[in-house]
Amino acid sequence: MASNVTPVLEFKDVTVAFDANTAVDHISLTVRQGQSAVILGAAGSGKTTLLKSAIGLVRCDSGHIDLFGQDITVLDEHALYPLRAQVGILFQEGGVFDSLNIEDNVAYPLRNTIHLPEGEVPGRVLETLRFVELEHTLEKYPSELSGGMRRRVGIARAVVTEPRLCLYDSPTAGLDPITANTIMALLVKERDLKKTTTVMVTHRIQDGQILANFRYNPETGQLEPAAGSQKADLHTVFVVLRDGRLVFEGSEEELQSSSDPYISKFARR
Repeated sequence: MASNVTPVLEFKDVTVAFDANTAVDHISLTVRQGQSAVILGAAGSGKTTLLKSAIGLVRCDSGHIDLFGQDITVLDEHALYPLRAQVGILFQEGGVFDSLNIEDNVAYPLRNTIHLPEGEVPGRVLETLRFVELEHTLEKYPSELSGGMRRRVGIARAVVTEPRLCLYDSPTAGLDPITANTIMALLVKERDLKKTTTVMVTHRIQDGQILANFRYNPETGQLEPAAGSQKADLHTVFVVLRDGRLVFEGSEEELQSSSDPYISKFARR
């Protein structure tokens, strides 16, 4: 992707430590508008901490983070709200509220983050649940849904505000392969229909390969392999973290050809 494309998210020599443990160690990384960044790494490598720091949920100890061109390291919580309102977040396990029904779960960011007029909320919620094929679950509670369905509710809540940037934290963790592929298809659908910049933390190279190699065809409603210029237009970058450090950044082809034992293990299915 051309370097003159607008950066949406920039980590500039960022370090995050918890007591004596360094979770993120001097990381610099730029995610540009329309790009998909796939962040891989072993457990404890700093992936989730990096994602949380992107919106100020975790504060960095040194360095700077620019979100939509603003340095969030100098902003207080109140000043962060309008920036966070432009970001959709899917937490691990979906992060839905057990005490709220599905309609109210998906409506939550509309009412509490972007403060959409109440008369517009039901229509937006229904439209978004239809997007993830769960429009029939409005009155159900999370406990009545399968794990995969709860994850789809989490996606609906992440994208209902029509964000410019989506952050996905292990969206397929704990799911069977078929359900995992369904979740990834929804992420591709969101990216391609809404032109959303995407950052995804995962331990599954298959998830990254779906982002890098497939596109959503609105005419068929299905994913299809991207080829030639279509694949280039997906602008997918792979990032590998190890012990809080960024040890690889590049294309899928460069990841596959790495001779580093740690990096190469993430290139295998």
